[in-house]
Amino acid sequence: MAAGRRPGRSTVTDRTSKSASPAGRSRWRLAALVGCGVLLLGPAALAVVRLLGWDDGTVLALPMAGLPYAALLSVLLLAVVAVLRARWLTGVAAALVVLQLWWLVPRFVPDGAHAPADAPRLRVATSNNFMGQVSPKSLVDLVREQRIDVLAVEEQSDSAADALDAAGIRTLLPHRERPAGTDTALYTRLPVGSTADPAWPTTNLTVDVGGRPVQLVAVHTYYPLGDARRWAEDLHGLRAAAPGRNHNAVLLGDFNATLDHKPMRDLIGTGLTDTHEELGAGLFPTWPQDHPDYRVPAVIQIDHVLHGPALTAVDVSEHALPRSDHRAVVAELAVLR
Repeated sequence: MAAGRRPGRSTVTDRTSKSASPAGRSRWRLAALVGCGVLLLGPAALAVVRLLGWDDGTVLALPMAGLPYAALLSVLLLAVVAVLRARWLTGVAAALVVLQLWWLVPRFVPDGAHAPADAPRLRVATSNNFMGQVSPKSLVDLVREQRIDVLAVEEQSDSAADALDAAGIRTLLPHRERPAGTDTALYTRLPVGSTADPAWPTTNLTVDVGGRPVQLVAVHTYYPLGDARRWAEDLHGLRAAAPGRNHNAVLLGDFNATLDHKPMRDLIGTGLTDTHEELGAGLFPTWPQDHPDYRVPAVIQIDHVLHGPALTAVDVSEHALPRSDHRAVVAELAVLR
C-alpha cells in the first residue's frame, strides 16, 4: 500500500508545480507590461506637448529638451512589448516611435547642398564663457587654430573682455561690437560694413565677406529654468525681427533651446537653417559640459548657428574649452549671394 501511494503523491506534486509555473509567468508578464505602459506615458506626453506647442513659455520647455532621449526609450520599450506579444501596446509604441523618427531622422541626414568652389567662405564661432570664467587663452587659441573670422561671446563680463584683450584677441579680431548693458559681444577681423540694426533685439553688426554683406547677430536668450516666459519672449523677439532681415543673416550663440522647442522652430520657420541639421549633425550636444552643479557630460544641443538662404553650411564642429559649461561651436559657411 505505502509503496503504491508514493507515485500518486509525486504525480499530484508534479501537476501542482506545472500548473503554478504558467500562473507565475503570467504575473511577471503582466507586471512587465504595466511597467512598459507607465514608462511609455513619458514619451507620449512629450510627443503631445511638441505637437501642440505647449512648451512655449511654460515649464514644459524643460522636459522638452530631452525629447531625443525619450525617443530612444520608446524604441527600447517597443522591442520589449513586441517580445511580450502585447499587440495593443506594441501598436501604441510603434506609432510613437514612427512619430518621433519623423522629427529626428532628418537631423542625421545632410541636405546634400554643395557650395560653389568660388563662393566666399565665412568661419564663425560661438562660445558661452560661463559668467566670464572661460580660459581666455584657450578661446584665443581656438580662434587662431580654427581661423575664425567672427566670434560671438555670451556671458561676457567687463573683466573677461579685458582678459581676452590681454590674451591677444585684438590681434586676431580687431573689430568688435559690445553694446553697454549686454553680456554678448561680436569680434571680427572682417571689415565692418555698417552700424548695428536696431530692429534686432540683441548685439549685431554687418561684415563684408568677399564683397557681400552678411548680418551677424549674437544670441543669448534667458534660460527656461529661470523664467520660461522670459525665455520664450527672447526667442519671439528674434522671430519678429527676422522677416525681411534673415536673407543674409547669421544668428549664432546660446539659444537655450533645442530644435524641438516651439519658439525655436518658429524662429527657424522664418526662413533660417540650422547648420548642424543641414549637415546631418543635429544631435551633437553642447551643454552642460563640465558644469560644476551637474557633473555630467554635454547632453543637449542648445548652442546653434542659424543662417539665411544667402548662405549654405560647409562644416560644423564642437569644441570643449576649459572653465566653460558650453561646447564652443565652429561653423564654416559659404556666402552664395
